[in-house]
Amino acid sequence: MKKRKIYLIDASIYVFRAWFSMPDSIVNSDGEPVNAVYGYAYFLCQLLEKTQPTHVAAAFDESLNSSFRNKIYPDYKANREKAPEDLKYQFMLCKKLTEILGVSTFSSKRYEADDLIGTIAKQVSKQNFQTSFVTCDKDLSQLLRQGDTFWNYAKDTKHNYKDCRQVFGVKPEQMIDFLALAGDSVDNIPGVAGIGSKTAIALLDSYGSLKNIYTQLEKIRCSKIRGAQRVYELLKEHKKSAFISQQLATVVCNVPMKTGLKKLSYTLPSTMRINRFCTQYGLGDRLRQRLLNFATL
Repeated sequence: MKKRKIYLIDASIYVFRAWFSMPDSIVNSDGEPVNAVYGYAYFLCQLLEKTQPTHVAAAFDESLNSSFRNKIYPDYKANREKAPEDLKYQFMLCKKLTEILGVSTFSSKRYEADDLIGTIAKQVSKQNFQTSFVTCDKDLSQLLRQGDTFWNYAKDTKHNYKDCRQVFGVKPEQMIDFLALAGDSVDNIPGVAGIGSKTAIALLDSYGSLKNIYTQLEKIRCSKIRGAQRVYELLKEHKKSAFISQQLATVVCNVPMKTGLKKLSYTLPSTMRINRFCTQYGLGDRLRQRLLNFATL
């Protein structure tokens, strides 16, 4: 039986991308900035036109400081500045627009978009679906299974399970342990201080997993890994940090959330809802018409 396809959109990335790339001179009829809304809207319209999806969902981040990961490690994502008020407002509009365009949206103050995406992907995998992850976040590559696709939409590059090692240096099932070793400055995951990406890849090439690395720690000091003695000392000293980082990097795939094929099915939007949205938030005729191209009476 041929597998069906679902597109899972890491939406916040594309809102931020639109906000940074579109000029802030784009304002609505009330003079409020809507550059992120316009950029995101055109991205979403183009995606829907290209894919003609039967099933699609978008996940938004709401948990910058309230994720369960902050309880594990209080400094998690502490390096990120809070979004300005005008961007928060535009996030709300982008989420609302996504729903109006017939795409199911998900968000949580406790779980991140990655967790929501991971949970949906796990659920639909049991129902003969292949997943296309629309994102540029390498963390989500840990979710790839045979038949799935990692789609960096902005660069228009697609990678499958087998490509992962060539693109990111490790297999999908090793991505968590790679981040546990090398850390991630974007999310403020500490990793093992002094261990960079190349050394992390070399360790995983030789030992397969974080667990095996620490089970065979004594062997590392006399291995062929560059600076073996120093690597051994760093791993030994920062063992706690490595395993905390592993927890932080792991996408949770059992978030208690209501999904189902009916909820995940794409539905054509209504003319009335699009017109009401554009009028209420002062959006221009050009964007209105682009959105109306998807509408059904």
